Amino acid sequence: MDDHQDPRLPLGPRALDHRIVTALRACGANPRVAGAARALSRAGEHGALWFAAGLTAAAVDHRRRRAWLRGTALTAGAHAASSGLKRVVRRPRPAHVEPLVGTRCRHSFPSSHAASSAAAALAFGALGAPAAVPLAAAVCLSRVVAGVHYPSDVAAGAALGALTAGLGLRWIREGARD
Repeated sequence: MDDHQDPRLPLGPRALDHRIVTALRACGANPRVAGAARALSRAGEHGALWFAAGLTAAAVDHRRRRAWLRGTALTAGAHAASSGLKRVVRRPRPAHVEPLVGTRCRHSFPSSHAASSAAAALAFGALGAPAAVPLAAAVCLSRVVAGVHYPSDVAAGAALGALTAGLGLRWIREGARD
């Protein structure tokens, strides 16, 4: 029986979440897709990709060092907020698919990878790093393809990250002028 006819599935948004994870995780059967999902998921673990990018940019771009550090701090703040919220909500990760990567936490909502990625995309994008946006989108997508998050986890994490960075954009811009 396929997912579209499974009477055990809940109706509404939860069923859609379930079906999207199933479909995208099936894409991970392709070795190239699986490799990319694993690499992106691992790079985004605890915001490492974004912290490395922000600190490298701060070291190279002396004129805007303070702005890069502020963007990196907002990225860390988004990750921390997401991690804290995850402990409150305690939504379990998808159990109906085999994950491509291990996770350190068994809770999935919101996605901390998505929170730090969206924050970095907004913060670093404001500093002229256009590659941050597609890379952030790829990290977010990788979490669903890897079978460790529902799309709603990723959407909520991305919204939290965007909100965090959005609230700090003025602070980043002030740092670029100092």
